Amino acid sequence: MAHALGARASVSPSVGTDASLRKTGFKDHKNLRFDNQLWITLPSVNLKSRYSSTKYQFKVMSMSVQQAVRSKIPIQPLELENATEPPLNLHKPKEPYTATIVSVERLVGPKAPGETCHIVIDHGGNVPYWEGQSYGIIPPGENPKKPGSPHNVRLYSIASTRYGDSFDGKTASLCVRRAVYYEPETGKEDPSKNGICSNFLCNSKPGDKIQLTGPSGKIMLLPEDDPNGTHIMIATGTGVAPFRGYLRRMFMEAVPTYKFGGLAWLFLGVANTDSLLYDDEFSSYLQDYPDNFRYDKSLSREQKNKNGGKMYVQDKIEEYSDEIFKLLDGGAHIYFCGLKGMMPGIQDTLKRVAVQRGESWEAKLSQLKKNKQWHVERNVHSSVQYFRPILDQDIEQLSFGFRLILPERGDWLSGISNLGSVLMVVSTLTWHLGLPTLLKG
Repeated sequence: MAHALGARASVSPSVGTDASLRKTGFKDHKNLRFDNQLWITLPSVNLKSRYSSTKYQFKVMSMSVQQAVRSKIPIQPLELENATEPPLNLHKPKEPYTATIVSVERLVGPKAPGETCHIVIDHGGNVPYWEGQSYGIIPPGENPKKPGSPHNVRLYSIASTRYGDSFDGKTASLCVRRAVYYEPETGKEDPSKNGICSNFLCNSKPGDKIQLTGPSGKIMLLPEDDPNGTHIMIATGTGVAPFRGYLRRMFMEAVPTYKFGGLAWLFLGVANTDSLLYDDEFSSYLQDYPDNFRYDKSLSREQKNKNGGKMYVQDKIEEYSDEIFKLLDGGAHIYFCGLKGMMPGIQDTLKRVAVQRGESWEAKLSQLKKNKQWHVERNVHSSVQYFRPILDQDIEQLSFGFRLILPERGDWLSGISNLGSVLMVVSTLTWHLGLPTLLKG
């Protein structure tokens, strides 16, 4: 019948579903609507990740004889679309909002070092946010440093658009790496010293209550004044969280007030293929929007750089440094979220390019900051297995600022067994001088 009608069609998820459409294995075709309104039904599809068992229902509105073309999710705009300023600190630590866990799913495969989870939270529309902002989480229990007081707030970049994974503006998602402590001498895990908040979140079950603060942050907001602009995103590990929100807004949601027609370029650094986060989502954008999206991965344990060493994200940046520089000259925004240690290498590369172009990188960087093209995330994700990664994990698994090596607990000096580690702590604290220690993730 499809052939006879010559009908063209696109795959469109039902409202209220997280339809990344990263897998398109259609079976038992149902709920198919052609232009003449004929309906046939379709079954569920795995939409979260290669390693998730969660299934979501979707519908095919119509179908092409050649192939099914994914269409964007129709969105009912929120009042938030009309706001001129982002929501900030609607809920403070002394009066947090009680939200509910919707789901917790493992994102990584069995060969990934450590565990990273995708966590969906129902805030009922009471803690609205913009892409690029962060939530604060107050884990349950008593602060060991302040008996009778709650734990300090841990900040996490939000990994969804303002509409959430349910596309109704009532949920938000976090990308959380479980922080695990290993005794330096024995190499064995000590659960009593594991990261409090990340383990609480990764161990949560649907229906569990959590305390939210925020939203906070303005430096990583996605500029939407130019829908045809260029956005270069550089992430390591869970630093990809805000960029997932950007890309869903650009390529997954059909928001009447925002139609992206520019270029989004994502660089993602992780240890190996099993460590890739949201890879199916990103790959689907690459397939559907090849003129608007570029996606480069650096897998340190599987790839080699031009010198034969491990391929870190800064090596991948170097491959395209001249092109990136030209894009920046043309007004592109560049974002960094993840590893502080990658910044010197990237800036050194850009400096060399600047010299070749007869320019001063210092002056150029100053101009980028003045033009608000340079965005560096300084929040703290619980994305590290602290101390052990310093010894035997790829450096890219670590993170910006306090995330470099600090654990979630207040007893952050416990476990440091050598002068080198102490110097790393001092260096990190110095770099973030002025930021409160409550940001430890």
